[in-house]
Order: sequence, then C-alpha cells, then structure tokens
Amino acid sequence: MFSTWENQNDPQAEVITPGKPPLELWGGIECTVVRIGDDFRNQVVETGHSARLADLDAMAELGVKAVRYPIVWETVAPQTPTELDFSWTDRRLERLRELGIRIIGGLVHHGSGPRYTSLLDPDFPKKLADYAAKVARRYPWVETWTPVNEPLTTARFSCLYGHWYPHERDFGAMLRALVNECYGTALAMEAIRAANPAAKLMVTEDLGKTFSTDELAYQARHENERRWLSVDLLTGRVMPGHQFHNALVKAGVDEQVLEALAARRGMPDLLGINHYLTSERFLDHRLSRYPGVQPGSNGEDEYVDVEAVRIDRLQGELGPAPRLREAWQRYGLPIAVSEVHHGCTREEQVRWLLDVWRAVENERSKGADIRAVTLWSMFGAVDWRSLLTRREGIYDVGAFDTRSELPRPTLVAKTAAKLGRGEQVDHPVLDLPGWWKRPGRTYARPRYDMLPSKRASARPILITGGTGTLGRAFSRICAHRGLAHVLTTRAELDITDETSIAAALEQLRPWALINTAGFVRTWEAEEKADECFRINTTGPELLGRACKLHGIPLVTFSSDLVFDGKLGRAYVEPDAPAPKCPYGQSKADAEARLLSLDADALIVRTSAFFGPWDRYNFLFETIDRLQRGDEVLASDRTIVSPTYVPDLVHATLDLLIDGEKGIWHLTNQGAISWHELARHVADMASVDHRKIRIAEDAEPADTSLTSNRGLLLRPLDQALSAFAADARLLS
Repeated sequence: MFSTWENQNDPQAEVITPGKPPLELWGGIECTVVRIGDDFRNQVVETGHSARLADLDAMAELGVKAVRYPIVWETVAPQTPTELDFSWTDRRLERLRELGIRIIGGLVHHGSGPRYTSLLDPDFPKKLADYAAKVARRYPWVETWTPVNEPLTTARFSCLYGHWYPHERDFGAMLRALVNECYGTALAMEAIRAANPAAKLMVTEDLGKTFSTDELAYQARHENERRWLSVDLLTGRVMPGHQFHNALVKAGVDEQVLEALAARRGMPDLLGINHYLTSERFLDHRLSRYPGVQPGSNGEDEYVDVEAVRIDRLQGELGPAPRLREAWQRYGLPIAVSEVHHGCTREEQVRWLLDVWRAVENERSKGADIRAVTLWSMFGAVDWRSLLTRREGIYDVGAFDTRSELPRPTLVAKTAAKLGRGEQVDHPVLDLPGWWKRPGRTYARPRYDMLPSKRASARPILITGGTGTLGRAFSRICAHRGLAHVLTTRAELDITDETSIAAALEQLRPWALINTAGFVRTWEAEEKADECFRINTTGPELLGRACKLHGIPLVTFSSDLVFDGKLGRAYVEPDAPAPKCPYGQSKADAEARLLSLDADALIVRTSAFFGPWDRYNFLFETIDRLQRGDEVLASDRTIVSPTYVPDLVHATLDLLIDGEKGIWHLTNQGAISWHELARHVADMASVDHRKIRIAEDAEPADTSLTSNRGLLLRPLDQALSAFAADARLLS
C-alpha cells in the first residue's frame, strides 16, 4: 500500500476501523461498442477478449472481487429487438459465477444502441428497458447493473462534439440524448427489478472539473455545473429551479419525463466515478502560450482546452481525492472508483494506480464510503487515442498485455493484486513520481524542482555502453520516463573485468543492469575474433554471474545473426541458433552461457536498428551518400527486420519492469531487403534513388525475426514514418 518515497507511518494512510469492510479490487473489461457512421466498433473483439475465455481465470488469479462485464445491447440483439443471441454471454457469465466473481452488468457502453434506435430516438428508453427485462430474466442472479455507462460523457461525444453516432453538434441534442439515457436507465432498472427486486443500480460518470483564466470563468462555471447533470437527473435533483431545468425544457425534453426522474425513479445505489489524468481541464484564451495546440470556440470566445495537470498553479486542486470528496459531499452515496487506467508506459501506469488507490484510502479515512477501485481496461484498449474515430490499430496495454499468445500479466496486474490483498507495494520504479508530478510537465516553467532529493535516493538502473547508440538511447528515454539510471562508459565499467563489474555494482547498487556494450563492427569480427568474443560473449557471461550473485535482473542484446538465414521463414524464439559468421557465433555463445547460468536475464534479439538521434545507421548513411552523389550498394537478396531504436528501448524497459526473462525477439513487424529499404528511405527524404545499385555478390539470406512470445513493436511502415518525422526528413 505504500510507495517507496512515502513513509509507512504516513498519517494520511487509511486507518482500518473495526467492522469497516476492506477496500476491494474490482476489474473492468473495455467493452465499448460505438457506432461511427454506419460502422460499429467493438472493443471486446478488437482486444481479443471475445475469443479468450481464459481471461476470466486470469482475472480471478488477481483476486478481483467484482467485474464490470458487458451484456451489450448492440451485440446481443443487433438486428431486431426479438432476435437475441446470448450464447457468448451465457458461457462467460456462468464462468464468472463459478469463479466467485460478482458481476456488474453493462448494457450500453458509449453506444447509441443497435441500428433500430439511437440516443435521439424518443423510444430509446422504452426499447432499452425492454432489452433489460429480457437480460434480467435470463440472469436473475446478477445483482448490480449499469444500464448506460457515462451518460453525460456519451451524450457529449455523440451529440455535442459529433465524434460518435448520431454525430450531432448541438447543445439541445446533447440534452435530449442525456435525458434519454437517464430515463432509459430508470426504466431499465424497473424492468430488472421485476425479475430481481434486490437488484442495485451503479451509475458511472467522469466527474472531472474544469478550470480557466478569469476571462473564461463563465465557460468553466457552465461546464462545472454540467458535469453533475447525469447524476443530478438520476438522484431527483433536476426540478424547477435547477440550473439546467429550463434549458432541458427549451431543448424539447418531455416535462413528464423530468418529473418521473425528479421522483427518483432512477435513484442510484452506488456511484461509480471514472477518473483519468485528462479528466480535469484548463481553458485559456491566451492562445500564443500554447503553440501547436488547436484552439476551439464556444461561439463567443476562442480558447485552448488543455489538461489541467499541465498547469503548475493548479496542482493543489487536482487529482482523484478532491473529485471523490466533492461527489461524496454532494450525494452521500456509496462510491466505487469504477475505472482506473492510464495509457502510458508501464511505470507510469503503476504510479497512477497507486496514486488513485492511496487517494481512495485517504478519503475513506476521512469518512467517505468508498467501496472499491476498479482496474480498468484489464486487457487493454485499441484506438482510444483517437476516441475510436480512426482505425489505426494502436493498442494500449492494460493490466494484461494481449499481444502474446496468452495474455501476459504486467506489473500493473501484479501491483493491483498486492493492493487488493492489503500488501505493501514496493518497486524501484516507484522511487520517483509520475510525470504529472514532475518538472517539465507544465506549459510554463515550474516554480520549483521537486525531484532532486528523491532522485538522489532513487534506486537506479545501471546501463553499460555509454558511448554507443543504444546506451545513449536508453539514457535518453529513461530520463524522459522518470526512471533513475546511471550510464557508464568502459572506463567506468569494463564488462570484461570481474573486478570492475563488482566495484560498479557495489558502488551504484542498481536494481537492474542493462548491457548495451558490445563489439558491433560485424565486418571486423573475423579479423578481431578475440576482441569480439571477449566483449560479446565473456562480457555478458560475467555480468550474468555478477547479477545472479546480487539478485538483480540483467538485460543484454543479441542479434538476428545468430541465424544463418536459410530457414525459409522468419525466425521465432525457440528456433535453434545456427550462426554462419564469427559475430553471430559470439552472440549465440553469449545466449547459451547466460541460459546455462539460470540467471534472471532478459536476452533481446534484435536486428538492423535505426534511430533519429545519431547518424550512424544504414538509413542516414544512405541519405548522406545519395545527397553527395555517391552510389549506394544494397542487396536485394538479404532480408532483415529493421528496428526503430525508440520502439526497441521502450519495449525492453516495459519487459524489464514486468519481470520478463529469457529470449525475446524485438523488431518492428515486417521484413524487407536492404535494397528496398534504401529506396524507401530515399523516397522519404526526397532524394533521387537512381544511384542505389543492387549488390550482385550477396548470398540469399533471410534473417528476419518475428515472435511467438508477443509482437510488441509496431509495424515497420509506421516505424519508418515515425523515423522520418523525428529525424525531420519530411519537408
């Protein structure tokens, strides 16, 4: 429960009183079914959860007590209200029941319903209630329900901003949609309680607050009154005199419906609060302060709408704690944090989870009735960076990474399980706070540096190879990610010298070691075989022995050249090495020695890496030669898997933090010949490629890599586009 930079005797830590139930860990499946134009997107399908029954057992192993689970209208009855297919939900709900996990049934999740209705359909509430009745009769043992997830958020995105169906951009349409959702929730619960009188309603909403400059205080005030509207409607607060009552009537909402809601027909039993780092906003009319941020307008003023967490002066007013406190004081309803997720790097995901958990414990200690924290997007989400409006296939990892054959538990899952069991949480990545608390996050210069004292005591990652491309890239990205580290040169740590290794480990006391040092001049490996094998084979072996002695994980890098390229397909991790050159042999020998040591080593095979931060790679060399008018010789018979250095570093750090071991293949997805790659980069840089010649004497070889452990890096074409942008090749 305690991070390493906070005292375990923290007076704000929760005091467990006799009879007070412990804070529960809940889970959530990203189950949005949203319509965009005539196209429906289903996150259960896109994340692969739809085909993996074993996901439920994986959740149970974490100790999840309850799960928000989809029985989504659009998927069960997509064509007509009378044709329902419960086969998928039958099997999964029964398995959850067997596992002893309580179910919170969700019927509409950011959707507008099936094709035969919409959020603006006057009959939407009755149609939803009819569907809810059929679901409840089938599953009368499900006790908690969320008929509509985030009604206000859904109404805004669908009918005010136009992102989702029915794609309106009208305030009145948003109000009508919202009332349809809330009245539909009330009618749905009445139908559910006809089958199960004990059924409970959990209403979920994002209650993030808006801040602003003085000039835009009127807009912030409007948004801060509006943020309560869905819960106000359901708790019977919207009656004559409410700040939005007249606007609702003016928008065409039936006053009888408002009266029914005012009679508390939709009264929640539990309030679910979904809070994200982007939930709190700041509005600023001073556009010049935000270069690159697209301004918007309310018809009266033009302004930017940015994350409040990036505004330094607001820090004391932000975060989950004040939002939970406001909701508890306003409604006095039992609360669950119904979504905790941060689509970022692994350590930031864990830092955010821990921040939310501790905020909840703090508010509970002050008397708030908060029952649970929900680990959301347990199996990730796809394309939420564009609010699902673009099909780019961008996957954000959840508690489990589903890019492996079986969902792979990450440090998020392991941390959540410990929190749920009431255990202490300690990991070196928690020695420094999340980016939302670090200098550099704000649009203006921060008033003070809050990190020096923490940085000095933070347990570091030790990185060798300080003069090389990969070592410098690791240092750069660790700094960006807020990971304490020490980058060493050969003079400071000679990986071929046991004494030097021992001294460095004793002095620096790292929690992990990343070895990027190596003999990289493949063309000289035969001539300088002794040096090559000493650095590439003996060095990693000595590091492995030392790391095993100190009980710390080691990361080291191998190569596609441990293979001879004659297999006829891309290589995967279990394929037996068969090097045909001394360089490849040196790497294969290093792998064998580390595996025989049974060291906690992560061995990353990669290939032909290229990056934007130095010019010592094939892509830059090709551009430079062509710009000088020189010829470029490149084989069209040698196939490789080029790897973008930033992608490689990020994925390696995530695997290290997750505690992964053994051999992993990390390359961008795809294979290409050197000749084709040269032509491609020439086109990106708008350089004439007619001087790119085929190297005639090259032997055919395909050393491309893929993985059966998980395809963690993006496709090669996307990586090349990122390289072109980052290296500023594009005009």
